[in-house]
Formats: sequence, structure tokens, C-alpha cells
Amino acid sequence: MIIALDAMGGDLAPDSTVEGAVETVTESDDIKVILVGDEHRIIALLKDKKYPGERISVQHASDVVPMHESPSVALRKRKDSSIAVAVSMVKSGNADAVVSAGHSGVTMAMSLIKIGKIKGVERPAIATIMPSLKDPFVLVDAGANVDCSPQNLLEFGVMGSAYCSALFDRSSPRVAILNIGEEDTKGNELTKAAFKLLKDSNINFTGNIEGKEVYAGETDVVVCDGFLGNITLKISEGLAEAIYKMLKNEISRRFSGILGFLLMKPALKDFKKKTNYAEYGGAPLLGINGTSIISHGRSSPMAIRNAIGVAAKLAGKKLHEIISIEINSKKRGD
Repeated sequence: MIIALDAMGGDLAPDSTVEGAVETVTESDDIKVILVGDEHRIIALLKDKKYPGERISVQHASDVVPMHESPSVALRKRKDSSIAVAVSMVKSGNADAVVSAGHSGVTMAMSLIKIGKIKGVERPAIATIMPSLKDPFVLVDAGANVDCSPQNLLEFGVMGSAYCSALFDRSSPRVAILNIGEEDTKGNELTKAAFKLLKDSNINFTGNIEGKEVYAGETDVVVCDGFLGNITLKISEGLAEAIYKMLKNEISRRFSGILGFLLMKPALKDFKKKTNYAEYGGAPLLGINGTSIISHGRSSPMAIRNAIGVAAKLAGKKLHEIISIEINSKKRGD
């Protein structure tokens, strides 16, 4: 697999992106990375690193999209930006997937315009991986669409189910709607109408799920609009970090807690790992006719490496082709 990596995207770029690419090709024999961005800076960073030289190449891009710039402006004015060039490489067939930790709105817009939308999909959606007491689950939409129709939520369920199967090798993933209650009649007009559509589809729809139950590990895909999904994602990240810090503070402020901290350190480390976004790489934009991965803006080299791994896996399984088939069959109940 050939992955076009936006080397200039992210708070820690290009250092973290270059290091993440080097770690990838050092550990994986079947992935090549094209670093897209300022070739002088990239080459300078690569100079002292050891890696299989034939599996990293550099594609110069003279511009970078600022984080404050709107997608519409970037589409018009940043045609030689690192993200624009990286996405274009997927469109032209010179790369199998694109990964960026830069401006997420611009990455979505560029991917949608350049790569195109799957026929039958009204709105692409962001799917992110969340931890649970059992196995990780997929949350979709995580922020691409703040206003949605019932048909959109149906599509999110179908695409999220396909993604979960491809990433985790789970057959017939359980799909639920995030709601204020489990009963069929609970929710607003959007969730009530979406409930009927999902129930009549051929995906494994299990009904509504409350916020307090999503982390229990009893569902594989949680469906919601992007407004609620992004709030859920950000609250979860903040809460996990706060709980970790509170535990450390409470243990360390007591003398007797020092021994307890030493005993609990492995468990705390595991907790931190399970709730660390870097472990899950990036979030794919589902519904486009290719593979585009959006990574966290603060992505470390490990996060970049994992995002490249996800991109390679999804591109290798041709997830967009699977979604194309299922979006035009399962949502009709075929």
C-alpha cells in the first residue's frame, strides 16, 4: 500500500509526521509512504534517520493550510498546499490512501471534492474508535454533519457497520442509535424516524442506547448526528484525562498512597493506553470513493504510525467498494 501523508499537517508537524512515517516503514514491509510538504524541511529531518530508503519518498508542496482558514477559502487559494497535493495523489491513483493531522474541515472538503462521493451516499461521515469495558466501538458521525436527516443516520449505520467489520473483523456488528432512552418511542423526531429506517434495514440494529451504556461494550457501532457525536467524543477525551489525573493526585497526596501508586502503576498505564486517541490512529471519512484518514491535531509519531496503519488496512480491504455495495442494498432491506 502507498500512503500519501500530509507531512505539514498537525501541531507537531513535520517532526511527528516524518518520525511516524519512519517508524511505519521500519516496522511494516508492505507500506510505502509519500511525505507531502516542504521538501527542504522534510529531507533535513530524514537525513539522520535509519529506514528502508526505497519505501519513503518526498513530494514537494509549497503551501500549508492555516488552522484558522475556512475550507471554502482553502479550496480556492491553497491548490499547492500539502493536504491538497496529498489528496490529489489518491485521486490520480499515485497513492492508495491519504492521512492528515491538519485542518480537519479542509481535509474533509478536499477529499469530498477531489476523490468524490460514493454513489448513493448523501453525506460522508467521520467514524472514530472509542474504548469500552470490553472491545472498542465505532462512533459515527463524530463531527462532519451537525444537522442530519433520518436517511443520513441510516447511512451512518450502514457505513459504520462496514467499517467495524473491516477494521475489527467482526461479523454482523451490533448497531444502535445514541438516545435519551432505550424505548422505541424515546428521542426527538430525528431519532424516532431514523429508528424506523434502521429497523427495516438488513444491518444488525439493536435499538436505542443511552449515553451511560455506550461504554459497557454491548454495541459495536453507535450512530448519531455529528453535533452530538463530536460533543460525545470531546467529553470522553476530557473525562478520561481528568479521571487519570484525579487518580494520580489522590494517590500521590497521601503518604500511604505512594505504595498504592506503585502497585497501581501498571493498571494506570493500561487505563491511559486504552483511553489514548493515539492508540487508535485516525478517523476515516466514510462515504467517499477512496480512503481518507483524519488524525488528531496533536498527533504524536505513534498516532501518525497507527493512522497510516489504519489507512493501509482499509485501502487494502477496499472499504469504499464494500460501502458502495452495502449502501445500495442494506438500506433498501435487500
